[in-house]
This record gives sequence, structure tokens and C-alpha cells, in this order.
Amino acid sequence: MRVTQKRINTFQKKVLDFYEKHGRKDLPWRKNISPYSITVSEIMLQQTQVERVIPYFKKWMRVFPSWRALALAQARDVFLLWSGLGYNRRAQALHTIARTISFEHSGRLPRNEKALRALSGIGQYTARAIMCFASNTPSIFIETNIRTVFIHEFFKDKDMVADSELYPFIEKSIVKENPRLWYWALMDYGAMLKKEYNFSRKSSAYKKQSPFKGSLREVRGAIIKYITQNGATNEQLFFEMLPFEKTKIQAALAGLLNDGLLRKEGGDIAFFGNSFTDIDK
Repeated sequence: MRVTQKRINTFQKKVLDFYEKHGRKDLPWRKNISPYSITVSEIMLQQTQVERVIPYFKKWMRVFPSWRALALAQARDVFLLWSGLGYNRRAQALHTIARTISFEHSGRLPRNEKALRALSGIGQYTARAIMCFASNTPSIFIETNIRTVFIHEFFKDKDMVADSELYPFIEKSIVKENPRLWYWALMDYGAMLKKEYNFSRKSSAYKKQSPFKGSLREVRGAIIKYITQNGATNEQLFFEMLPFEKTKIQAALAGLLNDGLLRKEGGDIAFFGNSFTDIDK
């Protein structure tokens, strides 16, 4: 499909006009922008709604205001602050990133995609989003709200739209003078459209999220919460105290150990402590 520059200009104006009138300019990560605050927000926003993230982000930035403050924190304190936000691997990733930035990169976040993707928990989308929002770099990336906008605008009558079909339109329409504001506008416009109809369901990348209740994710979260509140413990206590089948607890625990969120020494299971105990605090 070919589109004229005139249509692109009209599309840009529509999206930017919407942002001017209705944009979520008060989102905390859109104020006092820094590489650290942007990275924290992007990791928190992975698979999580904006409204849920806001209070966690605000509290996180008060308790851990910098890379170094987070790097020197104990894992238990990190998970305690994260508790309830879900996908605990993200908390571990942020903690690991903070250590890497503080002790291997002199406190500076890399500015290129390859180096960013070498950090824990950062894939293509997150790396490009960080580049855009932290340094106003005109990166090309896509997420559910952006996908919704471009399918609604250019592929409304088509099903199973591949992201590869959307990328040329995203690249052609990006406002290079201020890509940060443009992507904010796209995301907010997409969030509005999804209240009427989620056009991202017409995407071949669309996957309906499985129920949380009774899932392995719920059990993993319960294990992390229990250790956060009670400290090091043993496997038998999980069987006695958590309201899940033994086989599910065993599977969840094995996954947490394998992912490196927990460690087992003798019969005790606990969080990994800091890896940089020789660093001068």
C-alpha cells in the first residue's frame, strides 16, 4: 500500500492535535526525564497498564532515585517495593541493570541499541523506546497502542496484519524533529482508540493474555511475596503456607531458581544478595 505525503501530514496533525488537547502530559516519567527514570518506566510498563504503574513508579523513584541507589540495594528491598506489580523478573532485571551501569559503565546508560540490548531484560522494543524517550532519538518501534493506531488508520479493513506491514508507515510518519513527543502522542491516541475497539486484535501478533488466577505466574508471585515478607525459608513451608497444589509450587520454585531470582543453599531458599560486596559504598 502506498500513501501520499499529504495523507501522512494529515495523519500526523490529527495525532498531534489529539495529544495537545487530551495527552497524558502529567505522567510522572514524562517529567524530569533522565536515562534512569525512562529505563525504570519502560521496564515497569512491560505488559502492565499505565494506571497500575504510576504509584509504583513514584514510590520507586523516591526510594531508589538513581542507578547507584538501586545497585546498592538488597534484593529483598527491591522485591518488597515491587510487590504487587507482577512479573518479578522485571524487578530483578532492573536491579541487575543498575549494577551493570554503576559498576561497569561509570553510571552512564549506553545510547546505542546493541549495547542496550546486552543489558538484562531489554529487548528490541525496550532498547529503542529508551533511546527515543531518554535522548529523543528517532527510533522505529511498535507496541500495542502504536499498533492500534496504524491498523486503525491504514489497515482498518484487513485482518491478520503483520508488524512488518506496519513498520514502513511508522518510519514514514515519524516526526524526526521531536520523536519523543510523537511517540507519546501515538501511544495516547492508541489508548483512546482501544476504549472503542482494540484494533491490535487485527494484528497477527495479537495474543490474548491467559488468566492470572491459578496460573504459574500467580504461584511464582506468591513465593516471591512470602520470601519478601518472611526472609529465607524452606520448600516445605511453601507447601504448608501457600494455597496451591504441591506440583504447582514445585514447578514455580524450579522456574524461580532456574531464572536466578532465588538461590538455594542447603535447605534454605532466599533471594540472591548483592554481587558487588567488594564495591566501596
